[in-house]
Amino acid sequence: MSNKKLDVITFGRSSIDLYSQNIGTPFNDIQGFDAFVGGSPLNIAVACARLGVNASLLTAVGNDKVGEFILDFLKREKVNTECIPVKNGTRSSAVVLGIEPPDKFPLVYYRDNAADSQVDIDDVQKANIPDYRILLINGTALNIEPSRSATFFATEIANKNHVDVVLDLDFRADQWHDYRAFGLTVRAILPRVKIAIGTEEEILAATMDDASQVTIKDQQISAPEIKGDIDVSINRLLASGIETLIVKRGEVGASIYSMDGNRTDVPGFPVEVLNVLGAGDAFAGGFLYGILQGWDLYKACRMGNASGAQVVTKNGCANFMPTLEESLKFIEEKGGF
Repeated sequence: MSNKKLDVITFGRSSIDLYSQNIGTPFNDIQGFDAFVGGSPLNIAVACARLGVNASLLTAVGNDKVGEFILDFLKREKVNTECIPVKNGTRSSAVVLGIEPPDKFPLVYYRDNAADSQVDIDDVQKANIPDYRILLINGTALNIEPSRSATFFATEIANKNHVDVVLDLDFRADQWHDYRAFGLTVRAILPRVKIAIGTEEEILAATMDDASQVTIKDQQISAPEIKGDIDVSINRLLASGIETLIVKRGEVGASIYSMDGNRTDVPGFPVEVLNVLGAGDAFAGGFLYGILQGWDLYKACRMGNASGAQVVTKNGCANFMPTLEESLKFIEEKGGF
């Protein structure tokens, strides 16, 4: 048993998410939006809290109504907000999202002068990271200073104090001045990371050296198409010193790669997909819950798959993360772990 007082602290972006109310309608024809909250580390903190985990979020908001909206939601969800400074002169982030199932989910980020990008080394020091069992960091927080240095500093503190570092790759193409910069920065921080989580596309992006590997299919879709040999990319990341790489594979489930090259596939839970946005964050929340319970990686991934499967049937992210009771019932109905 760990003698740490707190379970998990997630570090990175937070936002108000405006989701289309018109499911299946082209973006230009949307008539209205529902106001939710989002940002991968925020979503993961909420997913953990709903499962009963003691979760904190290290982010920042502006001195504005959107920031109040985000903080009020987190407090209702019992996510610790004591590590969230208000940054005067910045703006809380916003995202506008369309929902055109099965495979089009256009989204637009409003992150100019984003408050969460201004989290700095002092903010990390105040967050008391040594008190936690797990620090979850996020790829997008590495895109700009001062949050980039703050993330490296957080991992340094974690490594010195026996706090496990988990990295969610979270590749958001339009948040980087050069796609290759994402990979360079991720590869620099990986030696400080115990477990990395990402999709095949994010893993390819993390190892990309040549800009010709990228094809932009649709300017409105944040995710470009990246060519490459996924097995080569996986092995390259594993060679960085991480113990485990979790590859999220959507409805198929997830795969666990260990540093010795072993692969274990963990089946998913087939459901009818309404909205894939937030599914990966739900997975991370369920996975972290399992790790904190002392489960093996297979069972923890199975819990993650269950969380993700439930969220893809909903039209939002953090607002729809499942409770522990809901997840255990869902898993039992689908045949168990």
